[in-house]
Amino acid sequence: MNLYTSISVAATVLSFVVFIGIVIWAYSKRRRTAFDEAANAPFALPDESVAGAQIAPQRAERCK
Repeated sequence: MNLYTSISVAATVLSFVVFIGIVIWAYSKRRRTAFDEAANAPFALPDESVAGAQIAPQRAERCK
């Protein structure tokens, strides 16, 4: 086998092992609570319409 072929095979196998490791990490039960919190984080922010209603009168005063 050629040296480049051996390096190519090693890189492919290493990449596959890293991919499997990431999949196992992502679906592990220990990380579930952290991922659930991260998934719900955007919903914990206030609505833009409420924040925009409070800012709009102040902008209108500056424009006068």
